[in-house]
Amino acid sequence: MTTIAEDLIEQGWMKGVARGRADSVLRILSKRGIPVDDGTRQRILGCTELETLDQWFDRALTVTRLSDLMGNG
Repeated sequence: MTTIAEDLIEQGWMKGVARGRADSVLRILSKRGIPVDDGTRQRILGCTELETLDQWFDRALTVTRLSDLMGNG
């Protein structure tokens, strides 16, 4: 059984991991010269699902358009 404090620490840790992955996705896109509009930037930064962020990270390495990253193209 975990305490409330432990739950809060874990939630904070997971948010930090998600933010780091989101930042990595945006950095890759920037270095590859793929422009990111404000709405998409906020969607990426607001995502807390690590599986989705991992998919975006992998796609960011190879896509040529932002729509392909998000699965819209």
